[in-house]
Amino acid sequence: MPALPQATFDSRPITPLPQRILLVENSRTFTSMLRAAIEQRLELPVSVASTLEEAGELLDSEGGWFLVLTGLVLADGHRDRVVDYFVDRGLPTIVVSGVYDEGLRKRVLQQQIIDYVLKNTPGSIDYLVWLVQRLERNRRISALVVDDSPSARAYAASLLGMYGYHVSEAADGASALQLIETDPAIRLVIVDQEMPGMDGVELTRRLRALRARDKVAVIGISGNADPSLIPRFLKNGANDFLRKPFSREEFFCRISQNVDQLELIGTLQDLATRDFLTGLPNRRSFLEQSQRQLGQNRTGAITVAMLDIDHFKHINDSLGHEAGDQALRAVAAVLQAHTRPHDLSARFGGEEFCMLVNDLDEPRSIEYFEQLRQAVAALQLQFGESTLRMTVSIGLCHMPTHHGSLHQLITEADRQLYLAKAGGRNRVCSQQLP
Repeated sequence: MPALPQATFDSRPITPLPQRILLVENSRTFTSMLRAAIEQRLELPVSVASTLEEAGELLDSEGGWFLVLTGLVLADGHRDRVVDYFVDRGLPTIVVSGVYDEGLRKRVLQQQIIDYVLKNTPGSIDYLVWLVQRLERNRRISALVVDDSPSARAYAASLLGMYGYHVSEAADGASALQLIETDPAIRLVIVDQEMPGMDGVELTRRLRALRARDKVAVIGISGNADPSLIPRFLKNGANDFLRKPFSREEFFCRISQNVDQLELIGTLQDLATRDFLTGLPNRRSFLEQSQRQLGQNRTGAITVAMLDIDHFKHINDSLGHEAGDQALRAVAAVLQAHTRPHDLSARFGGEEFCMLVNDLDEPRSIEYFEQLRQAVAALQLQFGESTLRMTVSIGLCHMPTHHGSLHQLITEADRQLYLAKAGGRNRVCSQQLP
């Protein structure tokens, strides 16, 4: 499996998650390869044990365990005891085996383990790295199971919980829609077809009016053999369909494939709308979002600001382009921290940034950006024996009630930026339009 894209979903506020991985295996070659791959590609800490006794000592002496990958052939444990040892401790467990035995695979998968992986197949290291990364990211994703059958709903929810998702449940379509509206963290929905009042296809259609395909993955499920059911689900907005009864492995593969696709879409959207160096929205994204905001805000005050790092060429010339990049990132971090939820900030190009601020009169707007200027001036970046300090010049265009164009606001803010530069830099210049 290829490595997952770097974009991740919006996560609910949580305390730091456990990160440590325990690898229990008696093959030094395989252990060394897998450990290096996980630590280098995923930057997750891996501890290694070759026996159950060593594994127990590590588990008892250290905290923060996230996952166990274990072989079945250990000097001090029969294969059934090995699996029970970790499952009984409540640790998510992946079994890694060197021998293909279909009967053994089926027996092991009947226990509460995540997967059974053959370690001597081509691509096994890549698959295990992908699997660990998928499980690590799942912990920041919320899922919803909609089914009127308590047992079927509990089964699907338990599988999703095993794979790390935060799971909510709903017994009918109306409850599901209410949860979707109130919980923006839900990114995956499992929808059963046969439900009273609102069937799965209708629920999917209504859900799509609330959340687009690139925001929420919907997977329909049903034991109905009607051949028209799958296309009806897909045409009404489902991303995929599963026929009951389904195996745990098929369920996990389908779920993971769809979540991977959402992440890939998120990555592509980030590439199109975010500045790679600073992580801020880029010029195109800022212009599009600002235009939408101006269309919605016809009465409140608007301030557009243009910011420029003073003597930026000197930073590149004296300390090098790496120092220039660090300076841009540092200023961007200050802007991001200073930007309120309903305001916008972006890298406009080069050493220039732009902001749009709502609902401040001109004196408060000047004060707001004066605080930003001071925050940048307080930065100190260390480069070897040199300490880099920076200042910014800021030009503001303020409009008490919005009646002008975005182009007019940006043009005047840019003119005020020029005046700030000409006046000695490291200052805020402002103009209010009538």
